[in-house]
Amino acid sequence: MFTGIIKDVGTVAGSAPRGGGLRLRVNYTSESEFGDLSVDESVSVNGACQTVVACGAGWFEVDTVEETLKKTTFGSFRPGTKVNLERAVRPMDRLGGHFVLGHVDCVGRVSRIEDAGESRTVSIAFPAQFDPWIVPVGSIAMDGVSLTVAGVTSGMLTVALIPYTLGNTTIAALREGSEVNLEFDILGKYVARQHQVAGTEGKASRISETWLTEQGFS
Repeated sequence: MFTGIIKDVGTVAGSAPRGGGLRLRVNYTSESEFGDLSVDESVSVNGACQTVVACGAGWFEVDTVEETLKKTTFGSFRPGTKVNLERAVRPMDRLGGHFVLGHVDCVGRVSRIEDAGESRTVSIAFPAQFDPWIVPVGSIAMDGVSLTVAGVTSGMLTVALIPYTLGNTTIAALREGSEVNLEFDILGKYVARQHQVAGTEGKASRISETWLTEQGFS
């Protein structure tokens, strides 16, 4: 479990084929955050949950399986590629972003970038089949960064980026045509699934805005 609050921007140091997947080595700069990293820990690399299989001073390695390569941008990683890094959340941590599982749903493509003073808006095209999982002012993880959806239409979402995000993640390097890993909010997935099941059974779902408010969601 992650929160989408990036703790370091790492660098891909190398990759080697392993079966149908890859062994990736990633260098990090923040000793305070990653210096005590150990084998078998989970790390979010550009939004995808990976298990550390080896580590040392300033680096760690993960085995990326074929399924991950199909659903993410990992196949495009080259030595020197910058990646967003976050360690798994601890029970005592502040949840500054939202619940991020590190299970990437799809790859989106940047369609438009607009600067507005020191901030920036970025529009991302994504497969329209995921429309039910996203709402305006909801949460989304983009390359592992927890962001708020500023607007959404079928197959297109827009996020507004503050200077801090631009200065402390890889998001500032995005250009039109860049691909990003997208993970939609798990709460939205559960609500959509409930409606789907209710529709299949021919029953009306009891989940509504009022019901969600009564359960503490606001």
